[in-house]
Amino acid sequence: MLPYQIIEKKSRGLSLSDLEIHDFIMGYTDGNIPDYQMSALLMAIFIQGMTTEETLALTKVMLESGERMDFSEAPGFVADKHSTGGVGDKVSILLAPIMAVLGIHIPMISGRGLGHSGGTLDKLESIPGFNVNLSSDEWRKLVLNEKLGLIGQTGNICPADKKIYSLRDVTATVRSIPLISASIMSKKIAEGIQGLVLDVKTGNGAFMQTLEDSRALAESLVSIGKGYGIKTTALITDMNQPLGSAIGNWFEMKESVEGLQGRGPEDLMEVTYALGAEILKMHNPEISDQSALEMQMETIASGTAFEKLKQITELQGGDPHVLDELEKYPSAKFSRTIEASSSGYLNRVDTMALGFAGIQLGAGRRVISDKIDYSSGMYMHARLGDTLESGDPLISLLSNDEQALNKLATQSSEFFTLSESPPEVPPLIVERIK
Repeated sequence: MLPYQIIEKKSRGLSLSDLEIHDFIMGYTDGNIPDYQMSALLMAIFIQGMTTEETLALTKVMLESGERMDFSEAPGFVADKHSTGGVGDKVSILLAPIMAVLGIHIPMISGRGLGHSGGTLDKLESIPGFNVNLSSDEWRKLVLNEKLGLIGQTGNICPADKKIYSLRDVTATVRSIPLISASIMSKKIAEGIQGLVLDVKTGNGAFMQTLEDSRALAESLVSIGKGYGIKTTALITDMNQPLGSAIGNWFEMKESVEGLQGRGPEDLMEVTYALGAEILKMHNPEISDQSALEMQMETIASGTAFEKLKQITELQGGDPHVLDELEKYPSAKFSRTIEASSSGYLNRVDTMALGFAGIQLGAGRRVISDKIDYSSGMYMHARLGDTLESGDPLISLLSNDEQALNKLATQSSEFFTLSESPPEVPPLIVERIK
């Protein structure tokens, strides 16, 4: 069947066969199908959705487009964590070294910014010299020897997904359960892991903004993982406001380091510890929630988790001294602080709008070829439910692009809503799917 016919078939809401999905995806991966036709199919899937069978077929072809890693010789449990993305979500940078110190092997393949959501790779690359493009062999040796390696997709791991991932980011086709499911799970299965914990975001800063959609995504991801023999659990966590205070690549890297030094925001640490507990209990079901919490907190108190991050930074070509001297990092030339225009309780934060605002400041990409300004970003000064007086700071904006900063500053008060009565603040950990 011609690519045109497959696009037209899906645009009418009909199901594609395994062969049609395989041939189209591999044709695009091999360069025989152009971007504009892949974009058209992505939009058709975004609008019409996919059946469970189609999603499994898409996952399979993405997985089988490249190699699968084998960590069977690792002396211990091999696991990973993945977030569906939000604003200010820097959990991976904290959780990975904590787990490694506790004896869990973490072969983490992360992504770049997608839509309004920042990417772990971009945050790591804010450290001068940090190399996320290790070969499969280099990465494998690092995980086996040091229990941790932080990389992006190599050319050999799920190349079909790698090519499609970049296209989704600039064609507004990110927020799709089948596309998200196949993208995430193909990479995670390829890692050769035994356990996987998923942080599925819900709320106005998430790709899945309703609990119903977030639950559907979590169930889709968990079912695929279990189908491939991986112990898989998902936590649905709140994204109705940024996680932590920092938004932007270096700002989030800095806040991650502060978390590993025992100075992290309470909400960020709560989500980190909850996800870590799931991995520890996969490895040893006899561990209690309290014991799992205490084990993780000890890696912070002793400084061993921070030392592990510095060690991996150095082994992956980065400058670990930057992490010891956070305040010496180059700062943006321009800044503005947005203040509350009236008194009241912080009732709502337009979290997705803040994510896109970060891109306007230079902290993300408008198109694939854009370079990121690591010193641009934002700092939140208030949380949902806080009591504010007129003139109290809401958020600080920092950028090297003065024109973009000034333009955004005139709009940014619209990102926040104040009320006379205190709002109901949603719990951070909303639901557990197993």
